[in-house]
Amino acid sequence: MRYTKFFCFLLMMVFAASAFSKQPKDKNKYGVYLAGVSASFTDSLVYFTDVQYLDSAAVDDKGMLVGRALYSIQLKDYLEQKQNGKNRTCFMFFSRKKKNVQKELKKLKEKYTKGGSLFLQDVNAEFKFEKPDFE
Repeated sequence: MRYTKFFCFLLMMVFAASAFSKQPKDKNKYGVYLAGVSASFTDSLVYFTDVQYLDSAAVDDKGMLVGRALYSIQLKDYLEQKQNGKNRTCFMFFSRKKKNVQKELKKLKEKYTKGGSLFLQDVNAEFKFEKPDFE
């Protein structure tokens, strides 16, 4: 009887230890579709990138793109160096689903073309987002 109680106690401890010792899953979800848009208050030209899949990009617990400001800086630097785009404001659209990014870009393009005073231009296809260094 004493061994039975001891065995049951030991078995319960093993189950309890296994339940608490599970490693939490990685909460960062990798693989994100990105698209960038660049506008300027002093220019009527608005740049749009293609929708790109970046498997090293991650979304945090709150659903925000990790390092999103660094991706915007990549686009801004490219436009300043290659397209002579000075004083541009760049912003990112991202989602884990390509269809969501395409939908947002379509709405934004319709909004920009509605007034007729802005010109839309695609960024050269050579531009690719890269995983930024977070140092």
